[in-house]
Amino acid sequence: MNLWLAPSGLHIARGEVRDAPALARLHAGGFYRGWPTTDFEAYLADPATTPAYVAVDAKRTVFGFAILRLAEDESELLTIAVDPKKRGKGLGRALLSAAFADLAMSPVRTIFLEVDETNASAIALYRRFGFAEIGKRKGYYPKPDGSAATALVMRAPIG
Repeated sequence: MNLWLAPSGLHIARGEVRDAPALARLHAGGFYRGWPTTDFEAYLADPATTPAYVAVDAKRTVFGFAILRLAEDESELLTIAVDPKKRGKGLGRALLSAAFADLAMSPVRTIFLEVDETNASAIALYRRFGFAEIGKRKGYYPKPDGSAATALVMRAPIG
């Protein structure tokens, strides 16, 4: 079992199917269109192609997570979320550090993601990990007012 240290007395562990309800709750709190528990159950059921990392306490209360998708030597960060009470404390950085450390021991050499171009804190975090913008997807993220936000497509090397 892989474990990584995280701030605030937490640690990062591999996500499990039993974490799905907590992930759905956190995702709904951080995104306009949260994913249902069944989607998280499906992702967590196949850790070989969709590894997940959860920031948990000793009782396995989930305070953040990151889910990836693997395809040969590439990976995509599908989603990442942190409990609003824990934001700004380095938990997102800890989740990405664990994912990058794990990926460095795999055939994966590149990781991609999409991020709302107005999400300055997420973009700053991603840049710390070597992500650079490689494109844009206009109208990618639906917004509550009916409009749609542009996503930046970013890429970073692994290892």
